[in-house]
Amino acid sequence: MKLKPQHIQPVIMAGIMAFLMTGIITWLNLGFPSNYVALWAKNFIMVWPLAAIAAFIAIPIAQRLTVKIMAALSSSKG
Repeated sequence: MKLKPQHIQPVIMAGIMAFLMTGIITWLNLGFPSNYVALWAKNFIMVWPLAAIAAFIAIPIAQRLTVKIMAALSSSKG
C-alpha cells in the first residue's frame, strides 16, 4: 500500500493532540512530581495509538458534518 497524506495526517494530528492532552491531564491529576516527564511519556505512548484510531474514525464523520453544516448555513443566507 502506498502511503498518502490522508494516511499520515491523522497520525500526526493525533500525536499532537495526545501530546498536549496527556501533558495537561497528567499535570491536572498529579501536579509536577519529580517523575512528571516519565509519567507523561508513559501516558502519551499508551494514548497516541488510540488517538490515531479515533482520528481515522472521526475525520470522515467530521468532514460529512462540516459539509452538512456549510450547506445549511449557505441555504439560510439565501
